Amino acid sequence: MRLPARLYRQFDADVNREVPAESYGGWTTREVTLAPEHTAVVVMHAWECGEPHEYPGWRRTVEYYPRAYTLLKTVFPPLLRAVRGSQLRLYHVVGGGRDYFSSYPGYQRARRLAGDETPPVQVTPDVTYRELRSIREQHVFPGLHNQADIRAGFQRLDFAPEARPVGDEGIAENGAQLAALCRADEINHLVYVGFAINWCLLMSPGGMIDLGRYGLICSTIEEAVTAVENRETAREEREKQQALWRVSLEWGFVFGLHPFIEALPPRVSAS
Repeated sequence: MRLPARLYRQFDADVNREVPAESYGGWTTREVTLAPEHTAVVVMHAWECGEPHEYPGWRRTVEYYPRAYTLLKTVFPPLLRAVRGSQLRLYHVVGGGRDYFSSYPGYQRARRLAGDETPPVQVTPDVTYRELRSIREQHVFPGLHNQADIRAGFQRLDFAPEARPVGDEGIAENGAQLAALCRADEINHLVYVGFAINWCLLMSPGGMIDLGRYGLICSTIEEAVTAVENRETAREEREKQQALWRVSLEWGFVFGLHPFIEALPPRVSAS
């Protein structure tokens, strides 16, 4: 499976320049080879979150929802259809605090393979700790007036129809379960799609930071992700570009949607 990949050349800094990093090679493209039998696509946090008018407080804090909705409708159907017709495996990473996945055979398999994970022992809060948390909730995210809508929205969290698992596709709710699936299936390269590339796909349980600790290469498809943006970056989606740079520098490769689909080898019939 050969296809072009975007790479960021983070060398050589010229110490004689006023800004040494300006001599880095920057973004470049080269052809790479993937082993289909050792590669899987991971759909992470592709959720059904209700309509905007149902939970307006949630939409006031999650500004990327319109972009994610568009990707679910236009990118995910052809991408997942192509992956399911290929030799690559397809996994799903879930979360959000609501059980919408434990009845699926793919999750039951991951749970058997990984066993029970012991959650981290939490620190002991005191009065000052609670005050600091309260300041963040009021003035950073999500704002007290939005909390009720967010809680209500998470109570009905589910797979988006376009990203619902099929058959026995693996489902993991943490890094240990996803790593267990990878070990059992001899997967060493994960290609992440979903929401959001600079947040959950990097930092949430089952994201790139988690799986990088197990030694996996973690890549992404540029057109199948969006990012959490802020007031200063949203118009140009600069946080997405910064996250793609992080993926290239630390974990893997950045692929284009159409070259990725075109390179997929068809599934070999058992007969």
